Amino acid sequence: MSGFTHIPILAKEISDLLITYTDGIYLDGTLGLGGHSGILLEKLSEKGRIIGLDKDINAITMAKENVNDKRLITFNLSYTCSDEALKQAGVQGVNGALFDLGLSSYQLDDASRGFSFLRQGPLDMRFDTAQKLSAKEVINTYSADKLENIFTLYGEERNASKIALAICAARRQAPIETTTALAKIVETVLPRFGKIHPATKIFQALRIEVNGELDCVKGVAGILKKILLKGGRGAVLTFHSTEDRIIKFAFKELCQSGDFVLVNKKVIEPCFEEIKSNSRSRSAKLRVIEKIK
Repeated sequence: MSGFTHIPILAKEISDLLITYTDGIYLDGTLGLGGHSGILLEKLSEKGRIIGLDKDINAITMAKENVNDKRLITFNLSYTCSDEALKQAGVQGVNGALFDLGLSSYQLDDASRGFSFLRQGPLDMRFDTAQKLSAKEVINTYSADKLENIFTLYGEERNASKIALAICAARRQAPIETTTALAKIVETVLPRFGKIHPATKIFQALRIEVNGELDCVKGVAGILKKILLKGGRGAVLTFHSTEDRIIKFAFKELCQSGDFVLVNKKVIEPCFEEIKSNSRSRSAKLRVIEKIK
């Protein structure tokens, strides 16, 4: 486990905008390997605390090792259960909350998790390995129409229909069981050209479907309303346009209620230097909101 690393994206911007009270309690709703939490803790006093959540028990184990700070309190829960975690921690509200909706680098780099087409592994893609639905089941049992729908909605793939039909034709010969096998099928429809692999959007769409990610994202505004104290801030880091649109409009509705204001009216994106040093940051967008009532 210790061989995995993760570079937190927009870490300085998040730390500067989120931490307004150094003695406060903050929530890291998507703990991962603890990269953001470690940086946030540098700004907090000895009285400050971070409550870190993750559905992936392995991520929690590694985060605790990486951060190695008694001020980090962890729970093996989805961020959709933030209010439950606060109750278990004996906390009524937090001074800030971060939701990094991206995939952890360790999950991408671990071939056994099946998130990446760059390494051969089982078609899995589950954040919570205890759940039943996996990418293998989606690919081998969903109808062509249903596959086309998720590739279009979650991957914004223009060739969704052709790719769905190619998958259905291939699985009639034999079950599709590995990441590389799926990637090769996609390449028969969209030959590789340039730096971005043609299977990128398909793998994104599958991951979103398997983990019900967009349903979770739609609940972020409600979570912030429940858990933020007055003056508390919520920061959300998204990595594709569908997620960002959901957060953009959810924040707009929160502001229209009169209880919240935008901290940054214009979305924040990584600078050229960050993208150059960490290519996985290229699609990141950060939005921050503050509860004023």
